[in-house]
Amino acid sequence: MKPIWIVDDDQSIRWVLEKALARENFATRSFANVRDAAVALDHDSPQVLVSDIRMPGGSGLELLQTVRDKVPGLPVIIMTAFSDLDSAVAAFQGGAFEYLAKPFDVDKAVELIRRAVDESMRGEQTWDERVADAPEMLGQAPAMQDMFRAIGRLSHSAATVLITGESGTGKELVARALHRHSPRANGPFIALNTAAIPKDLLESELFGHERGAFTGAQAMRQGRFEQAENGTLFLDEIGDMPFDLQTRLLRVLSDGQFYRVGGHNPLRANVRVIAATHQNLESRVRQGLFREDLYHRLNVIRLRLPALRERSEDIPLLTRHFLQKSARDLGVEPKRVSEEALAYLASLPFQGNVRQLENLANWLTVMAPAQTIEIKDLPPDLVPAQAGSVEITPGGVLAGDVGSGVAGQSGPNGVAVSSHLPVIPGTTVAATVSAWESGLRTEVARMLRENAPDVMDELARRFEAAVIREALDFTRGRKVEAAERLGIGRNTITRKIQELNLEP
Repeated sequence: MKPIWIVDDDQSIRWVLEKALARENFATRSFANVRDAAVALDHDSPQVLVSDIRMPGGSGLELLQTVRDKVPGLPVIIMTAFSDLDSAVAAFQGGAFEYLAKPFDVDKAVELIRRAVDESMRGEQTWDERVADAPEMLGQAPAMQDMFRAIGRLSHSAATVLITGESGTGKELVARALHRHSPRANGPFIALNTAAIPKDLLESELFGHERGAFTGAQAMRQGRFEQAENGTLFLDEIGDMPFDLQTRLLRVLSDGQFYRVGGHNPLRANVRVIAATHQNLESRVRQGLFREDLYHRLNVIRLRLPALRERSEDIPLLTRHFLQKSARDLGVEPKRVSEEALAYLASLPFQGNVRQLENLANWLTVMAPAQTIEIKDLPPDLVPAQAGSVEITPGGVLAGDVGSGVAGQSGPNGVAVSSHLPVIPGTTVAATVSAWESGLRTEVARMLRENAPDVMDELARRFEAAVIREALDFTRGRKVEAAERLGIGRNTITRKIQELNLEP
């Protein structure tokens, strides 16, 4: 068997792969740049080629093109530390066998190379696709890397796709990427939020209408299906589509024909449909709110976008990206975020997902007082409020400690809130009950950095004091009732009050 070629300007990467492959009895040959590897291809060829994507003097994508010209069918694994959609799609469309994001697990990398060797020995060739530009999507998390791979593999297809995920995760961005990397890329991309259009108007929006079809229809109007001819129609929030319109949509997807409202002549629809929803369509089918046959017609290829809290390792990367973008939009110098602040942001739940993080970056670009953003510079509703304080947050939401440590106070619109709880912008208080853990982790990190003694004992004392003090406030000083509500004995609470100096 021929050796595995490794092309990377980073000597440590070459060394790690060489040693790992040697343990698996694979011979290797390494190159520090694209030029030397390309010259070597004139006289020899590997079993599998593993190449970095960005190197001085040439890129792995250029080497990939050279391989396609000189050694068609040779499996090429592209490595990159830049975990973005551009790299993933370009690698797959260039004919790469697989895409490997740095930093990678060595054992998984070896397993991937072993699969590529098997592929090479079977003589199977990778597909040939054209390269197209892509909207920018970033993500190092495994779930996002899987999404990038899926977009790359779907780039030669016009199959119907159903995108699921919570609001704010970027479903339309994925739909646009699927369109721009498809055979229909030269056609229009038309988006329609079916939940934002009144039921009486949605049919006309989708299929158009003839003149005089209804009161006010003074001229013929094309619908979105006609506007998207030879392109892609993106139907967002498909789960909210009225039931009677679902039947008409099913007819179009089934036989490719539709009628304008008030029309009598059938029109052909040469359109790829991509649908998206934040709802559980299977549940809506069981409830009789969504047609089962339409569900199966839409659910040809299903892509699930993870919530931001499921890919928290991407929060620092996305934060920097959105700060750069916001600075470009405003024509100002981009701000930086300290490592402590990035770690704190990565621990937050972000119920509003990527959209909420982007809004936060815009707020920081305008409102943060310093060029380097620290935890104290974050919006007041992202950090634990100080006792007795009332803060105005982005969007004018009242947050913070309402009253003097007494739980059960009323916030805006009469919603009950609890003191000492940080609130994430755009979310309810109930959705952030675990946010106190973020503040705790931040305090632990501070104490560890400062080499504070007896960290565990100190934090345990402060925790117990906070819990008991809050319970006593709630019961207006009645110790027996406080003990019962906390689930501890009356002797225990009396002893703790003495030990922690909590006597009034």
